Amino acid sequence: MTRFASRPRRRAKLPGFLAAVSLLLPASVPLEAAGEAGANAELYRMSSEQTRWASFENPLGIKGGGGIENQGAKGDPEQEVRPGETKVLMDVRGGGIIRRMWMTIMDKSPKMLRGFRLEIYWDDARTPAVSAPLGCFFGQCFGKMTRFESELFSSPEGRSFNCYIPMPFRKAARVLVRNETDSLQRCLFYDIDYTLSKDMPRDALYFHASWRRQNPTQLGRDFEILPRVAGKGRFLGANVAVATINPFGVGVEGAVKMYLDGDTAHPTLVGTGTEDYIGDGWGAGVFAHRYQGCLEATDQLLAFYRYHVPDPIYFHTDCRVTLQQIMGGEKDALVKMAQAGIPLQVVGGDFGKGRITGLLDAHPALKPQDAPEGFLNAYACFDVTATAYFYLDSPENGLPPLPAFPERDAGRN
Repeated sequence: MTRFASRPRRRAKLPGFLAAVSLLLPASVPLEAAGEAGANAELYRMSSEQTRWASFENPLGIKGGGGIENQGAKGDPEQEVRPGETKVLMDVRGGGIIRRMWMTIMDKSPKMLRGFRLEIYWDDARTPAVSAPLGCFFGQCFGKMTRFESELFSSPEGRSFNCYIPMPFRKAARVLVRNETDSLQRCLFYDIDYTLSKDMPRDALYFHASWRRQNPTQLGRDFEILPRVAGKGRFLGANVAVATINPFGVGVEGAVKMYLDGDTAHPTLVGTGTEDYIGDGWGAGVFAHRYQGCLEATDQLLAFYRYHVPDPIYFHTDCRVTLQQIMGGEKDALVKMAQAGIPLQVVGGDFGKGRITGLLDAHPALKPQDAPEGFLNAYACFDVTATAYFYLDSPENGLPPLPAFPERDAGRN
């Protein structure tokens, strides 16, 4: 039975982002071509790349142009962001790689984590490659700050945001944030660390991030973590929050599916369950590992991440990633839910044989009260939020735009 009781966190060491670059780039890209100073390059070797930081002290990364205000004594480290205001954090011409992003804000309320929009544009594209609520992008997908560290993101003490995903660009890079709430954000601190290079490999891919929320999901229909994107690329992973929309709090059981290169009715890649996908089993507790973790695990909320760094997911024409909307629990619990008017459809279960038996073929509309005794799996409806990360061979992804804050936050407590 999958119940998500909290367990002591098991902390993992966060390796430098150096190892990540070689793993994230396509296998056909020579390491030295992806930036001479990148990845597992020996630390003592020199590079022709130019290093820059963008911050309020030097937002354009101008050579010799930082720390000018207040005679160089910390004159402009942070700025406020008024309701409706947009701040351009980085606006660079030429080619290069963003190697690290760090931010912190004073107001880290759920409203601000969800209502602060982060967008990134590559090579003068009309639409953003990255468009997501700030908290969700940095892994805080359930509206509150928590300390964790993974291969790609971290928040050392639950007060800041760090991202180490390498993000190549050829002509230009533009990063901005927008305060879509009705509240003043009194302090935003940030720096974006990047290198400039004239020679970018032809098959280097553009980084993208897409956010989705569905409340409630549809009975019997998978939630799309990543709607179909066309092109060549790599699905890097996602952070997902699944909240129950009923007071019973029975566990999440759905498997992740990946439809690759023309898959339609059935996927090429399919898992065995939600906690299985993040490397756990028989339920999930709270843990943060390099490539997989679970930052919240209660009867009402499961917030998890999985990053396919050592196990790449490549696609050559298109990719779509979904999560089954399946819950699990003892028959008595599901009967009570059904009697309370909660929509459920039994799909299978463990009926004392120690293994899952499917029931849909023989009983396509089975209700909990008519099912055999045992542990049941059933289609159910949830409130699901996901931020998907992927690389693509285009600076634009063709996905629907991020909804405005009131729409994407509707129905939250």
